[in-house]
Amino acid sequence: MASEDLIHLLPDSVANQIAAGEVIQRPASVVKELVENSVDAGATVIQVRLVDAGRTNIQVIDNGKGMSETDARMSFERHATSKIKNPADLFALHTFGFRGEALASIAAVAQVEVRTRRAEDELGTVIHIAASRIESQEVEMCPVGTNFQVKNLFFNVPARRKFLKSDQTEVNNVLAEIERVALVHPEIAFSVFRNDVELINVPQATSRQRIQHLFGKKLGQELLSVDVDTTLVKITGCVGVPESARKKGAHCFFFVNGRYMRHPYFHKAVMEAYAHLIPATEQVPYFLYFTVDPSRIDVNIHPTKTEIKFEDEQAIWQILMASVREVLGRSNAAPSIDFDVADCPDIPVLGSGNAALTPPMPTVDSSYNPFKQGGAPSHKSVSTRWNDLYKGVEGSHVGREIRFDEPMEADLPWDEPTRGGLPDEQSPLSDTPLFDDAAAMHDKCSDCYQYKGRYIVTSMKSGLMLVDQHRAHVRILYQRYMAQLSEQRSASQGLLFPEMLTLSASQAMMMEQLLDDFAGLGFDISNMGGGSFAIQGVPGGIEGLNPSSLVGDMLAGAIEQGNVSKEEVHRALALTMARSAAIVVGQVLSPDEMTALIDELFACDMPAYTPDGKKVFAIIEENDIEKRFS
Repeated sequence: MASEDLIHLLPDSVANQIAAGEVIQRPASVVKELVENSVDAGATVIQVRLVDAGRTNIQVIDNGKGMSETDARMSFERHATSKIKNPADLFALHTFGFRGEALASIAAVAQVEVRTRRAEDELGTVIHIAASRIESQEVEMCPVGTNFQVKNLFFNVPARRKFLKSDQTEVNNVLAEIERVALVHPEIAFSVFRNDVELINVPQATSRQRIQHLFGKKLGQELLSVDVDTTLVKITGCVGVPESARKKGAHCFFFVNGRYMRHPYFHKAVMEAYAHLIPATEQVPYFLYFTVDPSRIDVNIHPTKTEIKFEDEQAIWQILMASVREVLGRSNAAPSIDFDVADCPDIPVLGSGNAALTPPMPTVDSSYNPFKQGGAPSHKSVSTRWNDLYKGVEGSHVGREIRFDEPMEADLPWDEPTRGGLPDEQSPLSDTPLFDDAAAMHDKCSDCYQYKGRYIVTSMKSGLMLVDQHRAHVRILYQRYMAQLSEQRSASQGLLFPEMLTLSASQAMMMEQLLDDFAGLGFDISNMGGGSFAIQGVPGGIEGLNPSSLVGDMLAGAIEQGNVSKEEVHRALALTMARSAAIVVGQVLSPDEMTALIDELFACDMPAYTPDGKKVFAIIEENDIEKRFS
């Protein structure tokens, strides 16, 4: 008896669920596909409504051209599309969608209800679909355009639904997708609601206005226009001035032929243009739009269509970098020489009616003979009693006081070590008890040295210890801030003039949730509505830091944590603030400050490493030192 055949075709419902795993990963994937279809349909107004971050209901309403009764039903068939008709169309794409998989994938993992009508039709069509099965199709009166409702996402795929992130994270992903489409289509008005609360409402505008509507007027004022046209590519858009650079949370967007893309190689080209203008760890915001021949790019790489290959990638890289550099040069963004004219004499400029003054002729004493005794001019004798000059200053520390919590400039060359001994009593900078077991690591040495304004060298019983002063202070401040967050206690120092902070919709949502945590660190921040927050007070000890930039960096660090516990968010806030407030490389410390810093370091729970795992100190054993002289 012949054995049974093993290979067979999968049912459409199973095949659709498998394909949906790539296309539909979360509520944001549904919103992306539906909104892009609305744009392709010629809509000028698009509204998105979410219930329970999209788990319960996602509704996308547009005023586009709508669909006929037949098209509405055919749109849910796999590989059914109006965007392409033959293979050649793949190399001349001018629309978002073309695979014909989005609606079929959505219908495979959710319950879908569609209402649609064309302008030439008197009545529209309503279709109900669940798990790829069409349950009903009826005629109904409805406005021109299309209204999609996606209910109970992943109701038939419980494993996928279980792995969705928190509501905050899912809503942030939806807002990110809306921002990408809204930036490339400023002629379309967008609005987003979450549980009937409006998150985004941007009217039809220009590209520059759309950026300001989404991310605030301040960012719009920090942008420089880019406009270059070559035979290979046309690049338009905006880049930020060097002063807009940030360590985290910079808004960086690339678009090609109206489609958002991720391209690390082109991102490097933009950052290369800012070489020597901003620190290597920071980024500037940019919004750059590429227009290229569709036949010279490939967007058919991944279902998300954010990875795009360019045929002329290296040439475009050079054009992009040169274009940004040219814009920076034209706008005088590069630093220029600024001569200090303070206390300089005022030199009058000769006018047409002023005659030049002739200096008087010098007089000469012809009887003066320098070799004749007594002929030298008389002068006052200089006292050689040097000790009298230093009366009253014995034992005092010459120079201004330096605090760990206060930015300052180096007073000594970095290559010159600073030497000192232990203070007679504990430094006032240390508000924690000295670590009782510090002698196990260092033996209360009589000397501390600072090397190159970065390392503190101190002796131990077993050799020498080198401490990175910045990392040590990060560890100290991190532990202090974590204690403040857990106890919700910290004094706030009011600002004379409150600073306004304008955030995007997703950032504003996160800030609202973190206001109590910021208050625990000593920040006084008020929600002014519309994505605007007023910083009215800051913690003591961060003088010299920009409050808006510091809060922005801390918020970006918290957002990067994603769907994590409150403890993880606290760690992100504390670490960002500690990095910003810690003493910098090159800061000269007094002997007392060096000793106090080491004592506070070894009072911490984990003095050997920073919170992000970087080594704080290194030990050179005495045997290693002796080997160098053997």
